[in-house]
This record gives sequence, structure tokens and C-alpha cells, in this order.
Amino acid sequence: MTAPSAVKAALTSQSIETPSWAYGNSGTRFKVFAQEGVPRTPREKLDDAAQVHRYTGVAPTVALHIPWDRVDDYAALAGYAEDQGLRIGAINSNTFQDDDYRLGSVCHPDATVRRKALDHLLECVDIMDATGSRDLKLWFADGTNYPGQDDVRSRQDRLAEALDAVYARLGDDQRLLLEYKFFEPAFYSTDVPDWGTAYAHCLRLGPKAEVVVDTGHHAPGTNIEFIVAVLLREGKLGGFDFNSRFYADDDLMVGAADPFQLFRIMYEVVRGGGFTSDVAFMLDQCHNIEPKIQAIIRSVMNVQEATAKALLVDRDALGVAQAEGDVLGANAVLMDAFNTDVRPLLAEVREEQGLAPDPIAAFRASGWAERIRTERVGGQQAGWGA
Repeated sequence: MTAPSAVKAALTSQSIETPSWAYGNSGTRFKVFAQEGVPRTPREKLDDAAQVHRYTGVAPTVALHIPWDRVDDYAALAGYAEDQGLRIGAINSNTFQDDDYRLGSVCHPDATVRRKALDHLLECVDIMDATGSRDLKLWFADGTNYPGQDDVRSRQDRLAEALDAVYARLGDDQRLLLEYKFFEPAFYSTDVPDWGTAYAHCLRLGPKAEVVVDTGHHAPGTNIEFIVAVLLREGKLGGFDFNSRFYADDDLMVGAADPFQLFRIMYEVVRGGGFTSDVAFMLDQCHNIEPKIQAIIRSVMNVQEATAKALLVDRDALGVAQAEGDVLGANAVLMDAFNTDVRPLLAEVREEQGLAPDPIAAFRASGWAERIRTERVGGQQAGWGA
């Protein structure tokens, strides 16, 4: 049984990255819904992210999305983040919102379009240099809609060529994190559809290339914790995009659809040493109808609760039951940890850090939501494509 002091120490050291785009307006595929007080600039996004970190104590980094967060001076933006008690996290590329990318970006049959996409990826590495970011996160919407539309193998060759160029540009302390998605927006074939494809490319590239597991990017019934266990075993799990989904890639609050799945994933992270390694725990969510900052705080808390339960698993007892073939006993060890109410433990952890035991209540009482609704009037609100 893990000692409570060790669990508390692990939880205190946890770091969960929030995404800049989650603070902006978003919606369904049919409409983007505007909310009052939404940030208009990358700096205002950082202001909101600072509130999440202030009340949770475990969200010190913010991922940027280019060009949505494009500014004239990225070093100055990083300095502003530091002033708010934050750091710039992963830099996310965007090769899916330009008319030129209708048939793909780095996998496009036209070399001119591929060059344009590659130049953007290299620009993102420049931004990493300026902000001190460690991770470049790549997700490609590339694929085909019809059989015969393009040569599947040639598209993999083009993808490999682009990844080679980006990998060669990385600094010694920088990483390439390759994300996958098994469908959408390409309806027939997707160029990076699964963890195996992403793993194959990362393995070929070398030690600075690792796989990102987005918890919403899988077919129904996929055993995501198995994927996590294998990637950790191979030293190729670079990070997570945490979210939740009921039907497809809904990008809902992590743990909303299946908190037991999140617990199982976090147990494999703890068991595989991922909690103390360089695995990046990032949120990738779009809060369409709920208050954004509160939703992000709740998402961070959901990850914390799943982590606490995973840390409480009696691994010695579990190992004995597994070795003895005690199927029900082994399952009971996991279920005992999952059914533990860890909220009082997390409240203690926060109070020992000088934080309020209930981050949501503390944020609501702060007046920040009312302040930004009053102050952020006029200008262009941030959102998808802005």
C-alpha cells in the first residue's frame, strides 16, 4: 500500500498543461458559440490560464496554437507568461485551416503545397526557440475521401519526408510529438490514423520523436490503457491530450464520459513510470456551452482525482493476486482504489500548499468572471480560426 505521504508528494509534483484555445469561443461543427468575457488576445488567454493555476496549483504551462496565437514578439509573450506565474508549453501547428490544404498538407500531391506546410512547421520550431518551449505537437488532417483519390503509400513517403525535415531542425532539448486520429476529416483513409502508424514514424525518426495519445481519438471500445502501457514500455509515450467523448471526438471535459477509463489509463501511467518521466499531461478540450475557466479547473481536478486513485492502488496486493491467478481478487484491488473518495485527500494537499480546498468555489468567489465580462468589451474574441 502506498503511504499517504508518498501519494501527497506525487500529487504535489503533478503538472497539467492547459490549451490556449480552450479559453476562446468554440462550438459544434455547425456553429461557434460566443460567451461574454472571452479573451481577445493571447495575453488575455494567459491571464485566464493563470487563474486556473492559481486555484489548482498544478497547471503552470499553457500550450499555444499557431496561427491562432500568433504575435509579433514571442519572447515578449513568454516573458508575459512568466509574469503571470506560467510558462509556454507545447507549440501546436495548424495545417488544416487553409484552402490550399483541401487535399492535404505535408501529404498533398502538389510539392508547392507541401513546401508551404513544411515552412509552417519550421516556423513553429522557431517559435519554440523564442518561447523556450520543449514540445512541438503535430496533428495532420491529411487523408483521402475516395478510393483511388491518391496513392496511399506515396502519401506516407511524403509524410516521412516532412517529418525528417522537422526532426532535423529540432534543438537538443526539443521533441516532436506526433498525434493520431482514426477518422475525420478524411472519410476513406487517414494518413496518421492510429498509434501504430504514429509509433512507426517516431521509431524511425529517433529518440526526440514520441507519440501523443488523445483520449478521444479512438474507435469505440478501444483499450486505450493498453496503448499507453505499450508506448511506455517502448519509451515512446510523449504525452496525452486529455478529453472525453460520448460518440466521436467531442473534446468534452476529461473524465466526463468514462471516469473509470481515465483511472485505468492513469494506473498504467503510474505503473509504467510515466508519472515521473517526461510524459506531458495536456488538456485538449473545447468548452462550448459551459463557463470556460471553471470547466478547465474541473478538468484539472478530474485528472488529479484519477491520478490519486491510481496512486492508491495496492500494487503489492495486486501482484500477489495476479501471480496466484486470483481473477476476482486482482480486480477487487483495482476497484477498491477506484471507489475510494479521494476528494478529502486532495483538499488536504491543496491546503498544505496554501490553496483553497475547493478550487471551483474559490474561483467563483474571486470575482474574476464578473471582471472579465465587464472589461473585455469590444475587439475580436478569440475562437476557432482566430
